[in-house]
Amino acid sequence: MLQNYLPVLVFLGIATAIGLVLLGAGLVLGRGQKTAEKLSAYECGFEAFEDTRMKFDVRYYLVAILFIVFDLEIAFLFPWAVALDTLGLAGLVTMGIFLAVLVVGFIYEWKKGALEWD
Repeated sequence: MLQNYLPVLVFLGIATAIGLVLLGAGLVLGRGQKTAEKLSAYECGFEAFEDTRMKFDVRYYLVAILFIVFDLEIAFLFPWAVALDTLGLAGLVTMGIFLAVLVVGFIYEWKKGALEWD
């Protein structure tokens, strides 16, 4: 059983070693002094004039969720399109139902005004 996972463990070990070597090289070979100006948070070239923990409009989150939904839809459509010949009519109907549910969700968000920015 260990022989099956040995290549994965070797890969993880090599990736960790390369990451540590590169981080160490950056610390050792890095140029310049670490001044307060360089270590300060960059906020569009000027100091923040509001509290950085302000509340976002809920529409921002609705658009983000909408993006994730349609991104996942595309992730499901590509393998479905490749295997459409083997899936047949049942696969076509199933994907039609899946797309219909997503369209209903899109129409709901559209009617709620989540896609309009004032």
